Amino acid sequence: MKEVIEVQHPVVKRYLSILRDKNTETAPFRRAMGTIGTVLAYRALENLPLRETEVETPIQKTTGYKPSAEVFVIPILRAGLSLVDGIISFMPDAKVGHIGVYRDEETHEPVNYYHNFPGGLTGAYTLVVDPMLATGGTGSHAINFLKENGADNIRFVSLISAPEGIKRIHDDHPDVPIITAAIDEKLNDDAFIVPGLGDAGDRYFGTL
Repeated sequence: MKEVIEVQHPVVKRYLSILRDKNTETAPFRRAMGTIGTVLAYRALENLPLRETEVETPIQKTTGYKPSAEVFVIPILRAGLSLVDGIISFMPDAKVGHIGVYRDEETHEPVNYYHNFPGGLTGAYTLVVDPMLATGGTGSHAINFLKENGADNIRFVSLISAPEGIKRIHDDHPDVPIITAAIDEKLNDDAFIVPGLGDAGDRYFGTL
């Protein structure tokens, strides 16, 4: 399948500009992340299956709808938390799990240090969330770990993606669509996205 959706919207471009600006302070940075998180959730869930239900309006009965699959949001710690509020403001019933991954300094391979998933991953709409899709190694590792725990319907949600990261996810997991607000130019020698916005986690949590 190898699908990537780059969200093109004037408001998204405006908030991306705020996020990229090195002079943006923590509060407006957080607000911008929340707004874009909501837009990304809209695109990531636009094919969410529904079942019909009966609703009674003040006038008469009519057809209403409810999701027929659960939605799980799994941020990759800690930066992935920056998009969670925006996503669950759009889908308040979503369940939130967490996965923590670090890169071993000797092997350079991703290693789990924490995970906590809701029960029932199989059949759920699972959104793996990380604002910066750089090399794709951590994202691919998290997706693989979720699959091993039963997830079978995964979407990867990122704020900014590098071509290298997109390729890695597509190569390792061609069944996983990528939803992103921007596809940037490349990675630099330190594996930061260019032009990017720096370290999303540090900027969101104010730990620069």
